[in-house]
Amino acid sequence: MPTNASPVAQDLDTLCVNTIRMLAADAVQKASSGHPGMPMGTAPMAYVLWTRFLRFNPRNPRWCDRDRFVLSAGHGSMLLYAMLHLTGHDLSLDDIEDFRQWGSATPGHPEHGHTPGVETTTGPLGQGFGNAVGMALAEARLAAELNRPGHEIIDHRTWVIASDGDMMEGVQSEAASLAGHLGLHKLTVLYDDNHITIDGPADLAFSEDVCARYDAYRWHTQYVDDGNDIDAIAAAIEAAGAERERPSLIRIRTHIGFGSPNRQDSSKSHGEPLGQDELLATKENLGWPPDAHFEVPEAVAEHLGGAVVRGAAWESEWQERQRAWAAAHPAAAAELDRRLAGKLPDGWHDELPHDVREGMATRAASGKALNALAARLPELIGGSADLAGSNKTDIDGEADFARGAYHARNLRFGVREHGMAAILNGMALHGGFIPYGGTFLIFSDYMRPAMRLACLMGQQVIYVFTHDSIGVGEDGPTHQPIEHLAALRAMPGMTVIRPADADETAVAWRAAVERNDGPTALVLTRQKLPALGAVQESVAGADGALRGAYVLVENAGDGDPDIILIATGSEVHLALTAWQRLAADGIKARVVSMPSWEIFLRQDAVYRDAVLPPAVHCRLAVEAGASFGWHRHVGSSGAVIAIDRYGASAPGPTNMEQFGFTVDNVEERARALLAG
Repeated sequence: MPTNASPVAQDLDTLCVNTIRMLAADAVQKASSGHPGMPMGTAPMAYVLWTRFLRFNPRNPRWCDRDRFVLSAGHGSMLLYAMLHLTGHDLSLDDIEDFRQWGSATPGHPEHGHTPGVETTTGPLGQGFGNAVGMALAEARLAAELNRPGHEIIDHRTWVIASDGDMMEGVQSEAASLAGHLGLHKLTVLYDDNHITIDGPADLAFSEDVCARYDAYRWHTQYVDDGNDIDAIAAAIEAAGAERERPSLIRIRTHIGFGSPNRQDSSKSHGEPLGQDELLATKENLGWPPDAHFEVPEAVAEHLGGAVVRGAAWESEWQERQRAWAAAHPAAAAELDRRLAGKLPDGWHDELPHDVREGMATRAASGKALNALAARLPELIGGSADLAGSNKTDIDGEADFARGAYHARNLRFGVREHGMAAILNGMALHGGFIPYGGTFLIFSDYMRPAMRLACLMGQQVIYVFTHDSIGVGEDGPTHQPIEHLAALRAMPGMTVIRPADADETAVAWRAAVERNDGPTALVLTRQKLPALGAVQESVAGADGALRGAYVLVENAGDGDPDIILIATGSEVHLALTAWQRLAADGIKARVVSMPSWEIFLRQDAVYRDAVLPPAVHCRLAVEAGASFGWHRHVGSSGAVIAIDRYGASAPGPTNMEQFGFTVDNVEERARALLAG
């Protein structure tokens, strides 16, 4: 609670800044873990930004036209928690005192959806920066799409506090390069240049001129040489706001652990508590009462708490403009309401291709499904990491999103897979969009940290992964994914779908769009595949793929089959032909197409047991990837035809044959299982 306890007489700005510092230091000390140094050094820039520039409403932190603030240096989470508490968000002083404890609202690194006002989950350095680029991109697209002359209903900025560590990460470089290329001028990054890393001085490994690099990225750059000079920081932010062509970087020279007599400018203040003696010395040095813990002077509470009144006024003024816009443009208003609510329009999937009898690569089928959906879903936006022609990710008839062309929907990420994935997260977090991004499955490795965060945050991002196996052929083992399906499936919250033909691919897209609580990976072939309906007239129907796995065909009659062949993607066709041979010999067999383990495992036990009867132990799985994980479906007595080594450079059909992905091998292994 606010108190009247009196620090040594200080002007109001200094008092507020030192309150932020001491809340951080006290919280880390009580938790016996955390990062006090960064919040203590960056408190002035956060104070200036949050009190003079950042537009938000603490009582409605999801207001759609709020500014977005991203603490990319997520280890400094107490800076964010202090600002959220002091500005009137639903984060109490008790929550601050509970920092880093089980079940608290103040975890060690900020978590989206866990703490009111936290825009994104940060901690892995560079990720928040990439998210912020995605947020700025989403704002630019939504404004171009929905604003009308005299009605600027979408008009907000994205702000970032980033660290030396963020500036070293490759994902930051990828995202910053694209942001400069696109001219995302409503993005401003405050760079905490404190010259310290965990190992010691930053120049042990980092001596570049960051501003010069950002100049080359086509950013507007400034330098503030005193991180405690509030007026200089404010002037730099003002200048950044006036920039209309480029994103802005403000390099601010700070001192980590500011105010600590023995820990300031030391790596020891980065990631460990100050210690009781040093905390007391710091309070004395900053004129803070030595016996005060989690102190919020009344003047500070009143001043920073004014954000509640300002925020309510900002949102109220916006609502008036929104009502005028809605009256003048009701269709646009209805569209925004629908998308922000996460609702899909009636008939959105009616034009998806059905009952396709033409053989085609599932990547080609994906392109057709994407375009059918894009015509009904304006929120669907995305592109590829320089592989659009291969990934089939272009929306036909749409222009390329570019500087001065923010109305467009085809995103060109360039050869920046990691940056692409982080930007997609930011677009999803912003709201109003279902973003997608494409590359070869092998390069999902480059995207993994951002994909993991999409899972952690439950964000709806769609990944279009093509060239899914050794069937890629001559490009060789560097481009042939082996362990990647298993790696994606190992991510909690990721849904992986590997369809077997064009119909299943259309269903896969439908499942991905319907799923709004996490990301989906579509895993697609380069090579053509027959249409299942054309191969076997008794196919149950591709809509079974909506349940993750389904009985494709069987000849078991009323009883259980003797053997179940389970496959995904291109290997379903091998299982189907092998089944025909087994059936010809009177063997009761079943083929199960299992495009998605995750969706199948979300079905009830009755359905799962109907597809894979527990009494049938003779099971054979076939998939051109690592065998890891398959025994949960085939059991200890089943078998898996897989590949647990790297591939080879040869024509795709040759690879498939040499590695055992043939009808003959499937039949042989099935008969061996039946023989016991």
